[in-house]
Amino acid sequence: MAVPAVLAVGAMAAMMGQGALAASFAVSGTSFQVGSSKLTSSGLSSYVQTDRSVDGKGHPVALLGIGNARLSDICQSAEVKTPVGTVVFKLTAGGEAGEVTASNLIIDGEDLTGDATFGTAQIGRDASTLDAVPGVKGEAGKFGLQAGNIEVAGVRSHAWSATGGNFRLKGLKLDVSLDGKKCF
Repeated sequence: MAVPAVLAVGAMAAMMGQGALAASFAVSGTSFQVGSSKLTSSGLSSYVQTDRSVDGKGHPVALLGIGNARLSDICQSAEVKTPVGTVVFKLTAGGEAGEVTASNLIIDGEDLTGDATFGTAQIGRDASTLDAVPGVKGEAGKFGLQAGNIEVAGVRSHAWSATGGNFRLKGLKLDVSLDGKKCF
């Protein structure tokens, strides 16, 4: 009886490792900023869901599944309360060091702004039938949208979580400081 369960867990772990299935986890209760000068991708799938923090509080988000993402640069920052005061945790990469890439990037965002171009957009598609990004599907009967190739300039987002199959962060810099500046 344990063999099917072990095989199922192994298959799920393999799919998470390949980015085909997002790992589920409780969010920290602190949203963060994500920005990039330019994002391009081979596909986009999106639907509404609710993230939960450890305290049980719900955070409505648009789950954004982005296929093979290429970013000219990336900045991620969060304000974090500590015993010595509020610090800014900031991660940057890309720019002069080269592109940042991620496969099957999934962002649970509160908002997203930028100048976008979408190929083959399908707005109002049933979330359970989304197929532009492997493994990114919502509940049957729920609102969804997807598009083919996308390009977004001036990306700005507030998010609760981000996961990806494989990240490549050229020129990675991490800074934690009391006087730090957020991305935007």
